[in-house]
Amino acid sequence: LQRWREICPELVVRSTFIAGFPGETEQEFEHLLGFMREAQIDRAGCFAYSPVKGATANELPDAVPAELREERRARFMAVAEEVSAAKLRSRVGATMQVLIDSAPALGRKGGLGRSYADAPEIDGSVKLLPPEKASKTLKVGEFSKARIVGTQGHDLIAQPI
Repeated sequence: LQRWREICPELVVRSTFIAGFPGETEQEFEHLLGFMREAQIDRAGCFAYSPVKGATANELPDAVPAELREERRARFMAVAEEVSAAKLRSRVGATMQVLIDSAPALGRKGGLGRSYADAPEIDGSVKLLPPEKASKTLKVGEFSKARIVGTQGHDLIAQPI
């Protein structure tokens, strides 16, 4: 991943993980958390393992208790959110193209969009402030350049330019 990021600094990595798979030890889970901190996965999700009818995994030994699976999922997501928040903060000051999803009053009151890194209805959004120039409008379905000025949870705050 580090090499890929050297080649393409704009790279955004997404993955999904399972916590509490049968046989998973605390040491293995801690190793996963260490990997998350080192790899700096931009967008990570995690679900607690649950048996699925007919799955071979149901027959594996050393099932992890349901409450421990959920506790590990929550711990994983806490680390993933720390990583994601740091990655978002690192974008403050950058300029990016934003696809406009909504723009009341032609965007004169701001709007909502997404960057190349944001999957609709899954990831955060780019909250657009009202344009500084009165002549600047934001149109749904079009791209606008914006300077990232802050973050709010999973969202970026940007000034259209």
